[in-house]
Amino acid sequence: MLICPCHRLLQVTLAAAALLRQKRSAGLVSSRPSPRPRSQAPGSLKCFLGVLKMEMTEMTGMSLKRGCLAMEDDDSAAPAEETKKQKVSECCLTKRQDGLQNDCLPNRENVPGPPEPVSAKRGKMTSDDQLEEEEEEEEDGLSEEGEEEEEAESFADMMKHGLTELDVGITKFVSSHQGFSGILKERYSDFVVHEIGKDGQISHLDDLSVPVDDEDPSEDVFTVLTAEEKQQLEELQLFKNKETSVAIEVIEDTKEKRTIIHQAIKSLFPGLETKTEDREGRKYIVAYHAAGKKALANPRKHSWPKSRGSYCHFVLYKENKDTMDAINVLSKYLRVKPNIFSYMGTKDKRAITVQEIAVLKITAQRLAHLNKCLMNFKLGNFSYQKNPLKLGELQGNHFTVVLRNITGTDDQVQQAMNSLKEIGFINYYGMQRFGTTAVPTYQVGRAILQNSWTEVMDLILKPRSGAEKGYLVKCREEWAKTKDPAAALRKLPVKRCVEGQLLRGLSKYGMKNIVSAFGIIPRNNRLMYIHSYQSYVWNNMVSKRIEDYGLKPVPGDLVLKGATATYIEEEDVDNYSIHDVVMPLPGFDVIYPKHKISEAYREMLTADNLDIDNMRHKIRDYSLSGAYRKIIIRPQNVSWEVVAYDDPKIPLFNTDVDNLEGKPPPVFASEGKYRALKMDFSLPPSTYATMAIREVLKMDTSIKNQTQMNTTWLR
Repeated sequence: MLICPCHRLLQVTLAAAALLRQKRSAGLVSSRPSPRPRSQAPGSLKCFLGVLKMEMTEMTGMSLKRGCLAMEDDDSAAPAEETKKQKVSECCLTKRQDGLQNDCLPNRENVPGPPEPVSAKRGKMTSDDQLEEEEEEEEDGLSEEGEEEEEAESFADMMKHGLTELDVGITKFVSSHQGFSGILKERYSDFVVHEIGKDGQISHLDDLSVPVDDEDPSEDVFTVLTAEEKQQLEELQLFKNKETSVAIEVIEDTKEKRTIIHQAIKSLFPGLETKTEDREGRKYIVAYHAAGKKALANPRKHSWPKSRGSYCHFVLYKENKDTMDAINVLSKYLRVKPNIFSYMGTKDKRAITVQEIAVLKITAQRLAHLNKCLMNFKLGNFSYQKNPLKLGELQGNHFTVVLRNITGTDDQVQQAMNSLKEIGFINYYGMQRFGTTAVPTYQVGRAILQNSWTEVMDLILKPRSGAEKGYLVKCREEWAKTKDPAAALRKLPVKRCVEGQLLRGLSKYGMKNIVSAFGIIPRNNRLMYIHSYQSYVWNNMVSKRIEDYGLKPVPGDLVLKGATATYIEEEDVDNYSIHDVVMPLPGFDVIYPKHKISEAYREMLTADNLDIDNMRHKIRDYSLSGAYRKIIIRPQNVSWEVVAYDDPKIPLFNTDVDNLEGKPPPVFASEGKYRALKMDFSLPPSTYATMAIREVLKMDTSIKNQTQMNTTWLR
């Protein structure tokens, strides 16, 4: 569901007003507050209001001062481990002034709108079908009541229960420069990610033209059907009524007109077939189902030219939307299942991202038409290929990042960026890997590996301190009080969250079969927990390795030769650098260093009641084979500049869409009210950009630490 920015602003304003009322009633805020001093940065207020209204339970973002780090990442996360990335909060209320030009929602009169959910009244359904129906009806929206609920505590108070970097083993830096402050993602357009494809080329949106193809229907297919006819066809396509066909009268009966109507129905409503009938001297095009419900997921083979590659590849430019949400939007507007799309890696929400997508048997013409319908998306660089894209095929991501209102001197910035370029940063797993509430995801992962399923259930569902939506708090309270999964599930307006899926599983399989109940959660989400535990161990072990041995290779360290890990022998030490050294994520198919860090691994897992020599789980999905990860990453293609500016709302560089529209690049004055650091760098997959920025600014990137610093202006 696309939400109007004005509506979002109203929601956040209401949330802020509710918080102020609570503080007044508690005597914390006077009834007539004094004006905010002019010296206070407007970004701090906007970002505080933004974090009050979190988008998701597992929030990973913030925007702060002296620690003005808005640490929400659009990292190049390993697709195999992180196919479904965590959602992030909306920390910026201002809409881009220079963004996409679409300023309204699509109109049914001229574009195919997203299909409505299927009615629950249709025939008999199983409980699973009903749950699926409810989830369809939810879409991405919440109830009005759920949106406006706020906790009595401030966000900063709630985050006192969150994690710090120390809690997840992030303790070391590699450089010796003095840190400084800066605001990251004061505007989501300050963080731009361009995917680096398997050929090493950086993806750019620079061509909106559609490949010429004689097989494509005319543009008239998008306008030949009326809004009422589209509605009827949509209901037929989605089995929303008892009708078995829809008949459309051909008013101007010509062969060309009939052909266009046939093409329009088949291309806009996958799964429907058409035929021409004479009824009382009038011509009708009759639409009907050809292959049942499966036809939606399987585009018709006979309607695709044999000479054309089966997949249309395109570059997707998106603003403030994560990859899965973007694909869900595209699939709704195209009336197809999301699983016909493929991609090499996921990109997070709070950024501008550019990546390659492939879709099965959808023409470039139809995809290009979406540019007229959608806000904050642009599709281009179309081509037809024989194969889809595969997760993990990318070589990495290129980042363009602006840190606004920096306090560092030019010398400090120079030292920090030279260190990042020449040495790099510790390849820690970032804070968003571990969740934001008082129950870190690695604790759930540890319980899974211990086969402690009652603890898994309890950790996911029990009440907890921290920042959560009001309806989720009520769900947890109901669970603690009744242990009735159905009753707790009724408290959730959004049942697609992990808690809702687990409760649904418990309702279906019972409290004595938690393993099966947990299995209802999508596989990638389940694996996220055990990968989080592996990451927790790895972070701690790398910190200890650097503390004990510093930034040089030592005998017993591990390096990769191809995909095989081998030990560095005494006589070979000089042949390697710290950038060659890897350390294992624990598992049954890895080896450990031949020095005291090996024993540290064993001690840590033993303390967690796990056997490092037996990491196979009796449930195959949860058996950890392990992997190797470089301990120091040196970014490539590093460049930077410090610019002066006066208006905090102005963009400080051009995006791909700006360039397509011919906008001139920004011109900077020699002096200004504020200074910003503009950084460009490339990172390999599974590397966290926030950890690179942490090394530059030298500060704790946890939400807990940063929000405590950022809310002193309220007092």
